[in-house]
Amino acid sequence: MKPRYSLGMATGRIFNIQKFSLHDGPGIRTVVFLKGCPMSCSWCANPESQKLQVLRTRDVDDPNKFADDSRDYTIQQVLEICEQDRPFYDESGGGVTLSGGEPLVQHRFATSLLHELRQSGIHTAIETTGCVSEQVFAAALEELDLVIMDVKHWDSNQHRQWTGQPNTLPLRSLDQAVAWGGPLLVRIPVIPGVNDSIEDAKALSSLLAEHGVRKVELLPFHQFGERKYELLGWDYLFKGVPGLHAEDLAEYQAAFDGVEAVVG
Repeated sequence: MKPRYSLGMATGRIFNIQKFSLHDGPGIRTVVFLKGCPMSCSWCANPESQKLQVLRTRDVDDPNKFADDSRDYTIQQVLEICEQDRPFYDESGGGVTLSGGEPLVQHRFATSLLHELRQSGIHTAIETTGCVSEQVFAAALEELDLVIMDVKHWDSNQHRQWTGQPNTLPLRSLDQAVAWGGPLLVRIPVIPGVNDSIEDAKALSSLLAEHGVRKVELLPFHQFGERKYELLGWDYLFKGVPGLHAEDLAEYQAAFDGVEAVVG
């Protein structure tokens, strides 16, 4: 039997628990955002998630005040928060999604939480980079009803330049998820100057087809996280870069061959 955390004792570091989410899996969902990530994507909308340690961030309303960006929760505490919205899950076909950061940085806590949620009849999903070991990902797959995985670049060197990691582990995890056979949503964040050319679209299409993916969701670049960099006192490489809209991706979307591309 695989070891699991005690519900009342073990903790996971969480920077947000977002209720009534409609964009992180089916139905109405609660999204649990865990700290820590092996990647450092230059466009990250949750930059505070990249570091596992608690950070001090400026208050949105008063830049002279600082607060911790996260705190530790037991599994039982998270379960109690999620259970509050069970009627919404049941009515809408929703559930709970783990996100981050990369939730599997805290893999023992995340997998045990997924297990307890599923045992109680709540639909489970994860938003993952796939930048984790084969063993960690395999354990998580046993507790999941849906995997949502980003593919950020087709070229491993470019992947490393923009995220801090090559795409070796993410592609291996993608193969694991395809072989797993459960519901899988693959997404591409389309980032100006990173992977937004027609040549990138064609290369990504070929890559996904080679790995057995037949449908992908395109996520237009947005600036939702820009303010967070200011509050953390960090430089933001994409400051002032205009966001993209669905109509901006028409040619990009059309370049996908053998893989159905939809704009999210």
